[in-house]
Amino acid sequence: MDAIFIQILNGLDKGAAYALIALGLTLVFGTLGIVNFAHGALFMLGAFCAVTFQKLVTLSAKVRDESITAFAAYKEQPYLETWFGEAGHVIIDYSVPLSILLAIPVMLLIGYVMERGLIKHFYKRPHAEQILVTFGLAIVLQEIIKAYFGANPIPQPAPEILSGSANVGAWLGLGDNLVYPWWRLIYFCFSAVVIFSVFAFLQFTTYGMVVRAGMRDRETVGLLGINIERRFTVVFAIAAIVAGVAGVMYTPILPPDYHLGMDFLVLSFVVVVVGGMGSLGGAVLAGFLLGVVQSFASMNEVKDIFPGIDQIILYLVAVIILLVLPRGLMGRTGVMDD
Repeated sequence: MDAIFIQILNGLDKGAAYALIALGLTLVFGTLGIVNFAHGALFMLGAFCAVTFQKLVTLSAKVRDESITAFAAYKEQPYLETWFGEAGHVIIDYSVPLSILLAIPVMLLIGYVMERGLIKHFYKRPHAEQILVTFGLAIVLQEIIKAYFGANPIPQPAPEILSGSANVGAWLGLGDNLVYPWWRLIYFCFSAVVIFSVFAFLQFTTYGMVVRAGMRDRETVGLLGINIERRFTVVFAIAAIVAGVAGVMYTPILPPDYHLGMDFLVLSFVVVVVGGMGSLGGAVLAGFLLGVVQSFASMNEVKDIFPGIDQIILYLVAVIILLVLPRGLMGRTGVMDD
């Protein structure tokens, strides 16, 4: 029972990352009609915002090591600890969550530049051309990251107080043997807050109402005198921010490297298709569903019976669902019919 519960938690954790990336992908497709193969690169760029922030706050200088008195010895001490003492140490310890403060404006700017500089020229172009140009952009971005940060993964530590495991079993009355890493629980809760915020923005604000109306009928909204293109630019920037902060918070779970975005992109597109192209709710539902399925398929007991099943299970599930429901779990009529 404990093993099953752990796999469910693992699936929800992994599904949260899939859902966040797929949510941004679907948001862009539903508003702009763009199949954005560079969205995984935005997830990667967010992760490297955390790397950059961590490097900035740990800039250090050599100072005398007072603990050694026999001879003059020096050690590296971060400037923040020199200037602010314990407060500086706390900032360094919490560099990952604090790097969201850097990631939000950076991803907002990147999203705006991408949409205004490139994406807007492909609104009316075939989806094949959109895929080619955005995939090329993703390759360019990952090679830039590789040139500046190298090819090796760069570990990012979680805050010390959250580096251990929570006794989930005690919370649920299942005994003391069921433990789970704190940061993975934090990531799941963070993902839930971001997903709820995006849906609340679209559902309960006037701005979101206009965006939803534009997703349904762009021309009619334009005839009402509303600059829907400008609003869609903001939506693209929001999708970039969602992908970026998802990447930031995932860095303690999976050390980022230059091909992180590509690793998640293909699986996230499977999630989008299974959920239904253009369906935000379908993207979130499919993300968590496929995350749980993949988690159970990775169990040794399952792999002993079906070797390699964990590598193909998502595609098998996708094929089965699309055979039964050709538009996906929550797909809309008329989307991608051309």
